[in-house]
Amino acid sequence: MKAIILEKDNETHTARLGDFPEQDLMDGDVTVRVTHSTVNYKDGLTITNKLPVVRRYPMIPGIDLAGIVESSEHSGFGPGDAVVLNGWGIGETHLGGYAPRARVKSDWLVPLPDGLSPAQAMAIGTAGYTSMLCVMALERHGLTPDHGPALVTGAAGGVGSVAVALLRDLGWHVTASTGRLEEAGYLKELGAHEVIDRSELAKPAKPLGTERWAATVDSVGSTTLATALSMTRYGGAAAACGLAGGMDLPSSVAPFILRGVSLLGIDSVYAPKPLRVEAWERLARDLDLAKLAGMTRTISLDDVIPAANAILEGKVRGRLVVEME
Repeated sequence: MKAIILEKDNETHTARLGDFPEQDLMDGDVTVRVTHSTVNYKDGLTITNKLPVVRRYPMIPGIDLAGIVESSEHSGFGPGDAVVLNGWGIGETHLGGYAPRARVKSDWLVPLPDGLSPAQAMAIGTAGYTSMLCVMALERHGLTPDHGPALVTGAAGGVGSVAVALLRDLGWHVTASTGRLEEAGYLKELGAHEVIDRSELAKPAKPLGTERWAATVDSVGSTTLATALSMTRYGGAAAACGLAGGMDLPSSVAPFILRGVSLLGIDSVYAPKPLRVEAWERLARDLDLAKLAGMTRTISLDDVIPAANAILEGKVRGRLVVEME
């Protein structure tokens, strides 16, 4: 079968589109005919090896997949069931979604919610699913639109685009931060009330800044997150889910002990299944599918490797869906 294949010879990492023996699929109790995948920031890191994400070679990357069950040894899934899979190490330690078939563990699968097609599920992908986990975490913290505006960093990317659309439709006043101000019109179409240049958040953070936002969805990390925390209103919170700007956090304890601000860590890879099911059901109900379509572009397997480079260079707007032939 045709697949994106990562290989390593000594210290040389290569990525190519080639033939992969289907009999070499890894152990699992469900075989899925993959109809769609997607390209996330983490897929870019995996394919380019900018970070040592891959733990075994050869590897089929792709941390997301959606498709139809072909065969199952588990009573919870049967042939013809539509399913979605995010994380659980696929594309890192277990062969992933950039191939027309995947053999996986049933515990990793979520039934595709009514109202979503496999293509729409991958337009959402890990990026959108992570956005919903962030929103749910902010809600569990007790935050509502009545507490004040919401900030979304990295807003023109996959996580940010979905977060802007979700928060606006849930009633929030949304400020979108981006390094691509030429995308301001796009972000306002998704629901942003205002768009700010990321440079406003990229300066070294003061211990405390002017209180501006009650809630933040952050996919950038580093100085951007530190500055957002310093400008968070009393009792507010930031949901942190990414590291596009770096893994460090040059902050102080001041926002936490003087304003009662909370930093909520979001893990999408190993989130428990009940939380995943809830997130996907919320996405099917709360996400405007017309907005989703407007932020989505469809590509083929041939386009995945160039797209991986482009997403790391900040040249990808919104979401990329990979359609299998």
